[in-house]
Amino acid sequence: MIRLRSFLPLLLFPLLVLSCVTEFQPDTVSLTPALVVEGQITDQPGPYTVRLTRTADYSYKAINLLETGATVSIEDDQGNRETLREQAPGGVYQTRVGGIQGVAGRTYKLVIQTKSGIRYESQPEMITAAPPILKLYTEYRNELVPGTSNRKQGWDLYLDTKDPETTGNFYRWEWTHYEAISVCQKKQVGSGGYTGIYCCTECWDITRCYDCITVASDAEINGQAISGQLIMRAPYTSNAPYYVEVEQQSLSRGAYNFWKSVRQLVSNTGGLFDAAPQSVQGNIRCITDPNVTTYGYFGATGVSRMPFYVDRSKGLGIPDLDYPVNVPYPTNPACVACENSLYRTPNKPRWWVY
Repeated sequence: MIRLRSFLPLLLFPLLVLSCVTEFQPDTVSLTPALVVEGQITDQPGPYTVRLTRTADYSYKAINLLETGATVSIEDDQGNRETLREQAPGGVYQTRVGGIQGVAGRTYKLVIQTKSGIRYESQPEMITAAPPILKLYTEYRNELVPGTSNRKQGWDLYLDTKDPETTGNFYRWEWTHYEAISVCQKKQVGSGGYTGIYCCTECWDITRCYDCITVASDAEINGQAISGQLIMRAPYTSNAPYYVEVEQQSLSRGAYNFWKSVRQLVSNTGGLFDAAPQSVQGNIRCITDPNVTTYGYFGATGVSRMPFYVDRSKGLGIPDLDYPVNVPYPTNPACVACENSLYRTPNKPRWWVY
């Protein structure tokens, strides 16, 4: 999922200096602290994660504070309910392995009570099953970087699917890259490399694009094929296969409108004729006090996934390699545990074959 606190509740745009007369000094922007909610439940096995932060007063740099000590639960329309457990260091709440799982056709909502006793709820949403991904394929590109003699190469990954005959279908596409690593702790030495310590177990780094928001509706193509949907570009950083999992999400109309608004907001460059900064309307409401402002969205989402290995063996020239990592022997400690987080996991990816 995208990191909403990077974009909400407001984006501040760069200062515009128009001439050599007097530099314009804008007033400091002050915001009332507000809860920011990120999360969803899907029809795929959990655990599901909900992140709670609170906006802080700021001028040019947005800083969000962790909302700790809250009671967070997911409920469905059949009386099933699970209370999420807060994860260290705080502000992140997660269902248990084998806990509640979304089911297509059922309706879900998020309930939050902060440690100060303020109660929030999301508007109920029904999960609609996502159509299957029919095909993933790549196209190699080797392009000249504008204004330089350097070339940038990579593999664009595309998706084909088929929209159902029913109207009112909304989509979002996300991807996750897993890369096996052997060094779990490293630090830069000078400007030419790293020194590190090996992982104690198998370990994978996780890469996602948090500001890549790709959404679509079937308003113009109802019941037709969706072909050549660009998902991402695999970089030429190695000759080894590049493992990626692609996720096709079936959104509610409300979630589609929310992510479409976020996409429009974050793509705004701050130019002279850009629209003014604005908050994005979500589906979270404060039950204790309806006048309290809340940001974010809790979605109920149907998901279809497919793995893909990008063949990078035919890349031209030398890959764009990172600085080497030197592991001295012996090290103290002898190895480092592979942390389980948003960015790293000791759990083998579902379709990993190498």
